[in-house]
Amino acid sequence: MLKSLAVFASLLAAMTPPAIAASSRDSLTLGMPVEPSGLDPTVAAPTAIREVTWGNLFEGLVTLDRDGKIVPLLAKSWTVSDDGLTYRFTLQPKVKFHNGIPFDASIVKFSLDRARATDSTNAQKQFFEPIQSIATPDPQTAVITLKHPVGLFLYWLAWGDAAMVEPSSVATEKTNPIGTGPFTLKEWRRGDRVVLARNASYWQAGTPRLSSVTFRFIGDPQAQAAALKAGDIDGFPNFSAPELFAEFQKDPRFTTIVGKTPRKLVAGMNCAKKPLDDVRVRQALMSAIDRASVIEGAYSGFGTPIGSHYAPSDPGYLDLVGVMPHDSDKAKRLLAEAGYANGLTLTIKAPQMAETTRTSQILQAMLAEIGVTLNIVSSEFPAQWIDDVFLKKNFEMTIIDHAEPMDIGIYARPDYYFGYHNPAFDALIAKADGTSDESERNRLFGDAQKILARDVPALYLFDLPRLNVWNKDLQGLWPDEPLPQMLVKDAGWIR
Repeated sequence: MLKSLAVFASLLAAMTPPAIAASSRDSLTLGMPVEPSGLDPTVAAPTAIREVTWGNLFEGLVTLDRDGKIVPLLAKSWTVSDDGLTYRFTLQPKVKFHNGIPFDASIVKFSLDRARATDSTNAQKQFFEPIQSIATPDPQTAVITLKHPVGLFLYWLAWGDAAMVEPSSVATEKTNPIGTGPFTLKEWRRGDRVVLARNASYWQAGTPRLSSVTFRFIGDPQAQAAALKAGDIDGFPNFSAPELFAEFQKDPRFTTIVGKTPRKLVAGMNCAKKPLDDVRVRQALMSAIDRASVIEGAYSGFGTPIGSHYAPSDPGYLDLVGVMPHDSDKAKRLLAEAGYANGLTLTIKAPQMAETTRTSQILQAMLAEIGVTLNIVSSEFPAQWIDDVFLKKNFEMTIIDHAEPMDIGIYARPDYYFGYHNPAFDALIAKADGTSDESERNRLFGDAQKILARDVPALYLFDLPRLNVWNKDLQGLWPDEPLPQMLVKDAGWIR
């Protein structure tokens, strides 16, 4: 009997996957698919910058909680005047930057004046342009006066672009970030990892729980999976191998969660260039796309089809997939009407990421069915893509996931990379931005979504989920992504 039990125990042990050893019970190692180009979220657009820095190294007056609600941070309270023009912030006391400089109202004025300055390179500079003035009646009070009401002003202040920065550190912030956050930068090993260390002087007592956090940059999806299985990393929010996600769902060593994000995967078109300046051509391309097949082929069925530039998790979302459904015959008719009955050739510049590469290949096959040849050109991300596509607008088509929530207003920016201009759309966005009535704003954003669904300045494909995989003993990470952020201040080990 004892021999039989011993045999059974050995068989059970052989069938049970080995435990994953954590980095240490006081530290954490997480994987990220893209390395940030710098560590200052106030001067450049790439999402990876904010994923590492926002809420970890840098903080703002307010932030979003895990449900996307605005909550206090460096401002402990605020009031808004009845006319919506004056915001009076009372600041947290005894907050210091990593270099020991106190945070006070003068920092608020400096940070926001810098963000809205003529020479500002802040990716969301337009958020701060409505500011008329910033007064500092005392060190713990900052009063912001706007030129006109902006209904989402507090919401914009919750983004990483509104981080508070210490004036003497701005010249070196990209490589030596100095914030007020729960962690400080310990090491940035280019091409490999960023290591953060606990800020022993952090203003929130008992935070953070961990002494150190390492972000390792692993772009290859297979390598991401291998690192998780080997225990080289403790988790991978934004896991890039959806085809392997089911394996981890079955593995008792891991927690797996399909989270919500505002990441909209779109194939942007340069509407300022022929033939894409013709709405019939753009509508033809959209009609050639079977979104369900794209999601299945590019992301193993994970994702939600979208018909406009708006995420299902954002307030005011409309399901507009039916405005331009898959219809190859219609696509061919539209091309013929536009003078391309014999087809045409286009080039798509695709960042070197798994989901954009896969999706480009699927689009290539679908467009071939209506006589459109789509040539795929790889673009190193972020540096080459930002310079070539985003800044110089040297492209016909491209593909990227727009990670910011409620960012439909980018189509109203006069020099944005889509090259799209529609006065009716611009008027809707301006009106929506100026109202504090949420239901009215959602209605206006809904009308704006309808215009984009018809005009198709980009091929609206699907909303990317956040595929989370992490050690089963890890807690405190957010499964959803209200903003581009990998917040680790509350992370810790169960045992």
